[in-house]
Amino acid sequence: MTSSTPKNPWVLARSAQAAVAAAAVADVFRAAAVRDHYLHRTDASLHRSGSISMVFVYLMTVTIALFLVWLARSRRNAQELSPGASLPSPGWTVGAWFIPLVNLVAPRGIVLAVGRAGSVSWEERRDTTLVNLWWAAWVTHALVLVVTNRVAPGSPALLVVAEALMIVAAALLGLVIQRITALQNSALGATVPVAPPAQV
Repeated sequence: MTSSTPKNPWVLARSAQAAVAAAAVADVFRAAAVRDHYLHRTDASLHRSGSISMVFVYLMTVTIALFLVWLARSRRNAQELSPGASLPSPGWTVGAWFIPLVNLVAPRGIVLAVGRAGSVSWEERRDTTLVNLWWAAWVTHALVLVVTNRVAPGSPALLVVAEALMIVAAALLGLVIQRITALQNSALGATVPVAPPAQV
């Protein structure tokens, strides 16, 4: 198998899914600890919220890294499977996530492009809807957090909404990763030749 042969990203996919789930759970604990400190300011609550927030930051950093590595690998596979497809450049596939305002729009299109190019079995209605729902939940979560921090810090209602959206976005992202990886796995199984057995 040559270095240009597409590689099945299942290990990366499972790692990214596990990290996404862990980060979502940590965010719930972080939000609860921060709100508790906002309502009852003590040294203990400050230490607790700081510690949990630090764990969340570490987990989120690992999650972002694993997801972007998975996405870059999936993009490379999609390019190999569909050489004529219109795909973002490797740099843009990763860089677009870190540009303010652009990262509210461009990542959705990148994931859709990778999904469509990665398999002829991509279902436009079902699979595009899955990506759209994930992205809507994630962006809405981010906007609710901004509103909460500026307008009503510590608001129980907004906190519940933000964390519910975070959990929904995490679950949907897990499904997006699962779907794209499964489609590419099927396509790779159909296109990657098996090496002939060694002569004895």
